[in-house]
Amino acid sequence: MTSHKPKILAPAGDKNSFLAAVAAEADAIYCGLKIFSARMEADNFSIEELARLSSLAKARNIEIYIAFNSIIKESEIQKVSNILNKLCRFVDFDALIIQGPAMIDLAKEAGFKKEFHLSTLGNCTFPSGLKTSKELGFKRVVLPREFTIDEIKDMAQKTPDNMELEVFIHGALCYCISGRCYWSSWFGGKSSLRGRCVQPCRRVYEQKGQRKQHFSCMDFSADVLAKILKPIEKVTTWKIEGRKKGPHYVYYTVKAYKLLRDEPEKKKQALAFLDYAMGRQFTHYNLLSQRKMNPIDHSSQTGSGLFAGRIQNPASPYFITREELLVSDLLRIGFEEDQFHSIQRVTRAIPKKGKFYLKKQSKTRIKKGTPVYIIDRRETELATAIKALDQELAQIKKTAIKPDKNKLKSTSFEKAIKSKNRINELTISRGKPKLLSDSSLTGAWISSQGYSLRPKIKSWLWIDPLLFPNDEKICSQYIDNAIKKGAKNFVLNALWQLSLFKNPKQLNLCAGPYCNITNSTTLNILKQYGFSGAIVSPELDEDTFCSLPQKTQLPLGVVIYGNWPLGISRIISQDLKTNLGFTSPKGEIAWISKQNSNYYIFPNWYLDLTSKKEQLKKAGFTLFVNMFENVPKSIKIKDRPGLWNWNLKLL
Repeated sequence: MTSHKPKILAPAGDKNSFLAAVAAEADAIYCGLKIFSARMEADNFSIEELARLSSLAKARNIEIYIAFNSIIKESEIQKVSNILNKLCRFVDFDALIIQGPAMIDLAKEAGFKKEFHLSTLGNCTFPSGLKTSKELGFKRVVLPREFTIDEIKDMAQKTPDNMELEVFIHGALCYCISGRCYWSSWFGGKSSLRGRCVQPCRRVYEQKGQRKQHFSCMDFSADVLAKILKPIEKVTTWKIEGRKKGPHYVYYTVKAYKLLRDEPEKKKQALAFLDYAMGRQFTHYNLLSQRKMNPIDHSSQTGSGLFAGRIQNPASPYFITREELLVSDLLRIGFEEDQFHSIQRVTRAIPKKGKFYLKKQSKTRIKKGTPVYIIDRRETELATAIKALDQELAQIKKTAIKPDKNKLKSTSFEKAIKSKNRINELTISRGKPKLLSDSSLTGAWISSQGYSLRPKIKSWLWIDPLLFPNDEKICSQYIDNAIKKGAKNFVLNALWQLSLFKNPKQLNLCAGPYCNITNSTTLNILKQYGFSGAIVSPELDEDTFCSLPQKTQLPLGVVIYGNWPLGISRIISQDLKTNLGFTSPKGEIAWISKQNSNYYIFPNWYLDLTSKKEQLKKAGFTLFVNMFENVPKSIKIKDRPGLWNWNLKLL
């Protein structure tokens, strides 16, 4: 048996969950601040709280990772710098989890000298991309939870020396791949890349009269399959998802995976702990390559919690509990899309098979048969452990943290001298190129026709926003052959795709819109690495769009018009058909298109910033991109404003 012992990394979204992770003897804990975290709906922590909690954890040799994995807008760079300065001065932590290279420069400037971990939001999904990640300064890469064991092994075999991998072993699944979901942002300006996701994929959607949670996934659990991960030495860390979960979940998932790692013969007890953690129904998802499980193909609702019973007598609602209810247990009544959905706390103990009467809080009458779930509880063992740790925490001296008045070095904000570049219009479409009357350039997805599309030498060749290990070889061969035939213009849709080019500085490489570029620090790093231009993220607001061109010498482009996806996924529900519209609860229509092995979800309206074109020209943008997909005949494109977040503030 291997002596390799991966770390168990626990989530913490509030103080009690942090203390639960300590009580369960996690090897490491990851947590976020109250801003700039990819789980902003969790309570999260102030720097003062983290200063004391990190002292408590460090006394037990528990590592602390700070998740600073939100995209950073240009206007926020100074605020980020000030926060990093305070973090480095007052909190003893071991790593920053981030989603792009800009944070590396800002953190180093603040004095941070430890590890940078690339968040799964950073979307490093193919082996050679690890080389670029390391060159940019990352010590560890968090792999997508969509990976199979074979893909994990492939990544591990090609991981550079002195670099590590981290994999998810338990927790919630998103329908879309991390870093490639714009659904929440499209439907209301709350970006998943900024930790504000409102989970539109959990809602009920309708296609051809069938109303279901077509995109709502079961949870992922490696459980007993953790044994196949353990021998992979480059996988140094097993990550538990759940910064929005309570202390009960954290405590029991950590205890379960410690058993599965250290005493696998006790798997029955470990599985009992996982049942007691009150997550959603579990699936192994893609982990077993030969026996993949689609997490959408389920007959049950995918709400989290331990099922406790169903509502009876709606006039005076109650349920007969299948589990003992303890004082301070939290109950979830129904699901978020239900008008009568609510969270209620248990104020007195109820024995198993006893009646629990609901408080009448909703104006909408609750339906008979509505399920009730226990979503958090405070049983004696955990409550006692948390209380003892809380008393110990109270003995640690509080740190007085004053506002930081330090400013970034002027070079970070130095106004660049812009060369007068010619204004270009670029049109990219699938299949036969669609050239608009004022287009001067064309683009093509190189993956079209199974990477057999003949490259036009003057065209811009676009690399898919998602490359998985099996795609890398064929993509790399296509690029090499295209270059031999004279191609020089490429659009990369992940920074790590730089590794696919042997001599990047001899080519015209443009960072594409899927690179999610939102600040000048990233742009200036791209220039250092040989990029000749960049197309910024299309989900930006007006102020951020217009502030970027004057902060970099890199020519900038913007997606001005066309089809932009709600998200990209590796899976589709067996009940949905591609190229056929489905409808949201608010009447929005979208469709799913399969491109290679991935599924793209498109809304039936265009992203349309054409009315802002002159303003963007004046701001300094020199490339305007039109992106067209093949719209199914059954889909009618709706005439509606496609300004996205232009008039919002990108929450």
